[in-house]
Parts: sequence; C-alpha cells; structure tokens
Amino acid sequence: MKATARNVTLGLVLVTLTGCGGMTVRERDTAVGAGLGAAAGAAITGDVGGAVGGGIIGGVIGNQVGRD
Repeated sequence: MKATARNVTLGLVLVTLTGCGGMTVRERDTAVGAGLGAAAGAAITGDVGGAVGGGIIGGVIGNQVGRD
C-alpha cells in the first residue's frame, strides 16, 4: 500500500510540474509564494483560515518579487 501511495503522489507531482512549464517568471513566483505561504500559515495557526491567509499573503509577495 505504501508503494502505491508513493507512486500516486509522484505521478501527481509530475503532472503538476508539467502544468507549470509555460508560466512566466512572475506567474511562477506567485504560485510558489502562495504555496509556501499556505504551508506556513497552516503550520503556524493549525487551521484552514491560517492557510488561506498565508496563501494570499505569500501570493502577493511572490507576485511582487517576480515583477520586472
């Protein structure tokens, strides 16, 4: 069962990364910032609201970092 879960997870990661292939630098930085912000918000607060807030803040910061 663990091998199946690992393979499914790996497949989903590969599909997700393939979808990001055509992104601009700014779009990529926005997505990375949102993901990291959501993870940090969830880890700090332990609830969904913190994850949403962290994702929003991280996305805005990532967007501004990626601008020209």
